[in-house]
Amino acid sequence: MHLDFSPQDQQFREDVRAWIAQAYDAELRAMMAQSKNGYLDKAGQVRWQKALHARGWAAPNWPQECGGPGWNATRRFIFQSELAAAGCPPVSPMGLKMVAPVIMKYGTPGQKQRFLPPILASDVWWCQGYSEPNSGSDLASLQMRAERDGEHYVLNGSKLWTTHAQWADWMFCLVRTSRESRRQEGISFLLVDMHTPGITVSALPTLDGPVTGQQEVNQVFFENVRVPVANRIGEEGKGWTYAKYLLEFERGGTYSPMLRKQLSKLADIAAEQPADDGGRLLDDPVFRRKLAALQLRTAALEAVELRVFSGVESGSSVGAASSMLKLTGTETLQAISELAVEAAGPAALPFVQDTWAALQGRDAAPRVGPDYAAVLAPRYFNYRKASIYGGSNEIQRNIIAKLVLGL
Repeated sequence: MHLDFSPQDQQFREDVRAWIAQAYDAELRAMMAQSKNGYLDKAGQVRWQKALHARGWAAPNWPQECGGPGWNATRRFIFQSELAAAGCPPVSPMGLKMVAPVIMKYGTPGQKQRFLPPILASDVWWCQGYSEPNSGSDLASLQMRAERDGEHYVLNGSKLWTTHAQWADWMFCLVRTSRESRRQEGISFLLVDMHTPGITVSALPTLDGPVTGQQEVNQVFFENVRVPVANRIGEEGKGWTYAKYLLEFERGGTYSPMLRKQLSKLADIAAEQPADDGGRLLDDPVFRRKLAALQLRTAALEAVELRVFSGVESGSSVGAASSMLKLTGTETLQAISELAVEAAGPAALPFVQDTWAALQGRDAAPRVGPDYAAVLAPRYFNYRKASIYGGSNEIQRNIIAKLVLGL
């Protein structure tokens, strides 16, 4: 695909590159090089997001009246591509990309004034309360109760796989306020202060967590937690509508810039790794065929993303196209992580915490293999989740079959 940017857009690209060179410092780069999932710890993530905010670039998709930069689709594409090419951390999506659009569209003026500015400034940290035990892909079966008591709801139950709940100040949460109608019609959308009495966050260990020093997911328990009715988004019982709108943003993000960066890293690894014939792995025809297939898939995904987001610029909704983007983006992400482990060979197997130990002031064990290999296996295991969160890819295929193909 050939894109000709205007002289003004070319200058914008140069401005973004110059800013990244100044703001994305050596410490942040070192931490990102050893991240299993592309994110930093909370302190590093907030520092990066506040730097973006100071420049006015924290929320490229927000409208200008809410504090966004007011960019068109081309500027947003250039910006995301340059961040990905430089290996910058993505912003935490829970606040800026997920709950904020729901508040903008369905929130009251008071809710917008209260919540949007601190989200934009990264002064508060959000988590998502959707999944529950026995309610994952079948989200409409959720059971967490919210019983009305005057001007409060009283919450009892639990949420599962809650990413970064241990850091969160607030949760956007789906709760059951009624059982008298269709399951979807008894769900409401609440904003919950995570410091409210009765909330307990319990860490869920993952296979890669102890290796990298990064805790990621939790189970959150609610015992008689009182949430003001004023913290409800929209109407009672209409939470399913708001949840589906939010999922368009969770599923329908831009994957191709990140995928192209990871493919570039993969090619660098293959250029260093020896092949069976004594040459470079990058010159091995079997490996090159696998790499080329992923490059072609990424190029095709990029073309679809540009078409979809150009339509959004004209007023269209992402709609069911978000399922196509999520499906292809996450499966390509997993395939790249698999090929990276294959490329590194035995060097990808040892679990070494040396970089995290050094960052925490502890002695590090000697590394086995090249520096880039240490995070490849943890990243591979971490990315198994990508085809599950946001609605499993099996569910996305059902959505595509029904809403796109009309089956």
